[in-house]
Amino acid sequence: MGLWKKLFGEKKKQKDGAKTPPNKSLEKNLKMIKEILVDCDDIIYREMEIGVDHKTKAALVFVDGMVNTPVLNEFVLNNVLVGSRIAPPDGAQIKNQLSDHLQKQTIAVAEITEVETIEEALDFMLTGETIFLVDNYNKIVVIASKGFQSRGISEPQTEAIIRGPRDGFNEVFKVNAALIRRRVRDSKLKVKQMKIGKRSKTDVAVMYIEDIVDKSVLKETNRRLKQIDIDAILDSGYIEQLIEDDWTSPFPQIQNTERPDVASAALYEGRIVILVDNSPFALVVPATLNAMMQSAEDYYERWNIATAVRILRYVAAIISLILPSIYVAATSFHPQMVPTQLAIYLSVTRSTVPFPAIVEALLMEATIELLREAGVRLPGPIGSTIGIVGGLVIGQAAVEAGIVGPLMVVFVAITAIASFAIPSYNVAIAFRLLRFLFIFAAGFLGLYGIMLSFLVILVHLCSLKSFNVPYLSPFVTFIDESGDLGDTFVREPLLAMNNRNQHVNPNQRNRLDDKRQEYFGNEEER
Repeated sequence: MGLWKKLFGEKKKQKDGAKTPPNKSLEKNLKMIKEILVDCDDIIYREMEIGVDHKTKAALVFVDGMVNTPVLNEFVLNNVLVGSRIAPPDGAQIKNQLSDHLQKQTIAVAEITEVETIEEALDFMLTGETIFLVDNYNKIVVIASKGFQSRGISEPQTEAIIRGPRDGFNEVFKVNAALIRRRVRDSKLKVKQMKIGKRSKTDVAVMYIEDIVDKSVLKETNRRLKQIDIDAILDSGYIEQLIEDDWTSPFPQIQNTERPDVASAALYEGRIVILVDNSPFALVVPATLNAMMQSAEDYYERWNIATAVRILRYVAAIISLILPSIYVAATSFHPQMVPTQLAIYLSVTRSTVPFPAIVEALLMEATIELLREAGVRLPGPIGSTIGIVGGLVIGQAAVEAGIVGPLMVVFVAITAIASFAIPSYNVAIAFRLLRFLFIFAAGFLGLYGIMLSFLVILVHLCSLKSFNVPYLSPFVTFIDESGDLGDTFVREPLLAMNNRNQHVNPNQRNRLDDKRQEYFGNEEER
């Protein structure tokens, strides 16, 4: 809690940095900007003379590579040089007419704003906008001209599905917001922007549907974001770590996704989506373990198929957590639990193994994790080859060398495959870490150690919250007639899911006209 208080406690009031208003002299303004941006060779200063008699000095300042150069040349620079000759302001008229003249008659871009400080103008410029300064004018005009290179919209890499949309977020903040707006064409969808990071000034947006979201969760989200005091935000992972409830827990308390359809579905449920510039991953709060065990594809397939896959997914999660520890416990402490024929086979195959079962399990698990990490860091085709071939070769070599038993290799392989069935990468990592805890517990206490570890984790999960929402919701909320359990292990038919999840506390429960009686009624009524 000490770190939490440091991050989100009452911050000491700090005096805002001094704001510098622009001078009426263009030369002094340019000198001031050049002194601030000294040794910044990527800053372009385009000075010009405008007006009917070419007596008015002006300048464009922008960052090379971050602006749309054709737009700047054709619709700004050309229009300013040519258009200002035909229609003044000139001389004494500049002070009163320049802004209207630029916006209504000269510059053909969609967005033009005025700022009254040098610092604010530079903040805009460093995000890709162009600032326009004119002699004898005490304001700075900011022209929308962003045009830096970005990755195109492609299929998400970490959330692959068989059926569903193929577009995914990229690193451009406005593109990501537009992908969500495309799916949520509702005037109640709100996008609140802010800048976080004293040096990076990263754009962060909080998105929610006004008449559905829980106002208390929204207030808490905004409070935590505004309390962040850090130099730079380079990815949404920074935000996730700085606003989560319990940083000591291995379980993620904030859901991340690179799928616009998943983010849009979360908004419709009454949750909040946080977008961060330069990151292809959106954050969703509040999050529950049940939500992170679901896949977007569950809602695009028929309910019986989705239910079977979900049950298989939960079984795989349990297997990935305890299967190696069961082997260790049965081999070291409870051989009477193993069938006779299997016990004889185990004793024969392990007769040449020089290590106890716990060392054998830890050795193989560490090897698998090493291969998995190496496969991630290598190029795609090579990485998958190293993971498969390396596992087969090392496993076979370890058995032939008598370092591990063949059954241990089978259990570790099944465990690794089962961990890939968990949709959320962060949850899968948590299970992988806890697997070692279970192995140690089984190696020292057998099945009692496994049960004790289960109880400790269960108590931790029951105490864990995500923005004041219990992490194990809806299993621990027990809200009468909420219908939340219809979207857990079993996914009800869509016509039966006419209410939003109550544990999120949405302002509007109903999302579908109640046609259950019409759908499930007798044959004559149909």
